[in-house]
Amino acid sequence: MRRRPHRTRLLHLVTLTAIFAMSVVATVSWAWTGGVDQLGLPGEDPIVTYPGRAQPPLPGARPPAEPGVPAVPGAPTAGPSASGVPGPSGSATPSAAPARPGPGQTALGGPRPALRDRSGGRCRTGRKLVPSCGVLWGVAPGAFTDARGRRALHDFERKTGRHQAVYHAYHKGTRQLFPTEAERAIAREPGRERILFLNWKPAGATWAQIARGDRTTDAFLDRLARHIDKEYPEQFFFTVHHEAEDNVREEKGSGYTAGDYAAMYRHVVRRLRAHGVDNLVTVLVHMAYVPHTSKSWFDKMYPGDDVIDWIGFDTYAYSDPGYGHGDFAELLNRQSSGRPNWPGFYNWATAEHPDKPLMVAEWGVWSSRRNPGHKAEFYREVGRQIGNFPNIRALVHFDTPHNQEGRDSSVDATPDALRAYRKLGRLPIFQVDVAPSLP
Repeated sequence: MRRRPHRTRLLHLVTLTAIFAMSVVATVSWAWTGGVDQLGLPGEDPIVTYPGRAQPPLPGARPPAEPGVPAVPGAPTAGPSASGVPGPSGSATPSAAPARPGPGQTALGGPRPALRDRSGGRCRTGRKLVPSCGVLWGVAPGAFTDARGRRALHDFERKTGRHQAVYHAYHKGTRQLFPTEAERAIAREPGRERILFLNWKPAGATWAQIARGDRTTDAFLDRLARHIDKEYPEQFFFTVHHEAEDNVREEKGSGYTAGDYAAMYRHVVRRLRAHGVDNLVTVLVHMAYVPHTSKSWFDKMYPGDDVIDWIGFDTYAYSDPGYGHGDFAELLNRQSSGRPNWPGFYNWATAEHPDKPLMVAEWGVWSSRRNPGHKAEFYREVGRQIGNFPNIRALVHFDTPHNQEGRDSSVDATPDALRAYRKLGRLPIFQVDVAPSLP
């Protein structure tokens, strides 16, 4: 065999060294976007334990069957896939790539949410609370328990090892004004300021009656406007009757048609604004449930660009195979074999409302005794896949040891799940400072 000249061997060595250096830079950059879990580096977080506190039960309830959709045999038994490739489940996990950014969408980022703002500094909330880069990280803590509020929030922050940028709370009817004193204290905690996300569900009148100017509702809205003007000038997220799809009745005169909802939402926001409330950052929160989102009336629920700042949706993953079982891509773009024309919520929202930032207003993973490792793996998938969905600008976890059906979404359902969630919350993409938020 002919030996290479010394000069040729030297050139070959230099070339290999350069290629290796470039691959290291590319790998580190990729890991920075998705977190150290991308590299499979060892290391575990300490688990926060509470003496005398029992572990929440894992109900292991079966996920709901999708109404009107025949079950397809052969549902997968493994955890979520890293790629989001469809499995044989009857709930059709999506394979389509997320919709590309549309015209006028530059304010929402490029192919991946940036980790530094344009000035090179840390990510911060800006106009309409849209972060300059990154994704807001928040929680509705202690849901369906007696420990809601500040106590539940501090407990959640302690066990997950980080501050929550968004605190989500719920209100109903015309008796309690908000933000309450406790909520204002949460938002203004020195050195740990937070954005309030307040959810209000009207009561005592139909959507159509409220849209026409129901006297009781209007009187409450006028009191609410005075309260907000006096007590809370900071910007906060606000939604009216989240997940309203469950209450739509398309019969004429029902007072609860999709059009009635849109008109009611418009009336509420415009009446508050007319009384000087200019610090509402409105979020239209849908229930991302395919049998609802694929209805012919779904688009009629939209109140209009002038009264909607963000589009939000509530969606949950199931640890048992079947409907809602999959990875983060499936959660955001859930499809159905029985509704083949529905593109998935993220794809729909970016196509129909390309200029609106998106919020996952409630999300979580329901536990399963039969598949206890799914929750931790799902959290790892969030870290690997969040960069594929650049219009998502806020993730707000719904944390409960039991919902109305006994399902458990708590992040500490297993020690491995808590470790994975803690690592997820530390990723650079979720580090957004809450800036002073006066309009």
